[in-house]
Amino acid sequence: MSAHIGIFYGSDTGCTEEITHDLVNYWDSSEVKVIECNQLKKEDFETFDFLILGLSTWYDGDLQSDWEDFFDDFKTIDFTGKTVAIYGLGDQVGYAEYFVDGIGILAEVIIENGGDVIGEWSTEGYEFTESKAIKSEGYFYGLALDEDNESDLSAERLERWVKEVKHSFSEIKEKNLINV
Repeated sequence: MSAHIGIFYGSDTGCTEEITHDLVNYWDSSEVKVIECNQLKKEDFETFDFLILGLSTWYDGDLQSDWEDFFDDFKTIDFTGKTVAIYGLGDQVGYAEYFVDGIGILAEVIIENGGDVIGEWSTEGYEFTESKAIKSEGYFYGLALDEDNESDLSAERLERWVKEVKHSFSEIKEKNLINV
C-alpha cells in the first residue's frame, strides 16, 4: 500500500519538526509521506487526498518562514476534493493576540480554494486574547500547541487529536468507497 496521507510541515527552531515526528509515530508509516515545507512543490498537494499541515506562528502573527516563502504558491492551489487537518504551535503568553494565527491563515485559503478542513480543537484550557485560528466560538480550525508554556500537555493533546483525525479520514475514505 502506498502513502495516501501527505504530512507537510515547516520548522525554524525544531519544535514543529519534533511534534511532526511524534505525530508520524501514531500512523502506520506506509500511510504517510512527510515533506518539509522548504521542499514542497504545488504538485505535492495533488498527490494526496488527505493532508496534514504543520507550522508555527511567529512574532505578530507571521507564518513560519518556509510557509511564508511558499504562501504565494499555496494561495493558488485547488483544494477541491482535499481533506486537510492542521496543527500549529504558538506562544499564548508572549503573543496572546496572535496565538496560532498560522492555523487560521492556512485554513482560510484551503476553504476559499474548495477544500475541507477537519480536526477542529477546543479552545478550552488556553489563555489568549485573539487568534485567526478560531473556526467558531470555542474551537480552533486545528490542534493548537504551546511548547513555550504548556509543553507538558502537548503529547496528550497530540495523541487525542491524531485519533480524531484518523477516525475522520477513515470515515471519509469509507464514504467515498461506498459512493464510487
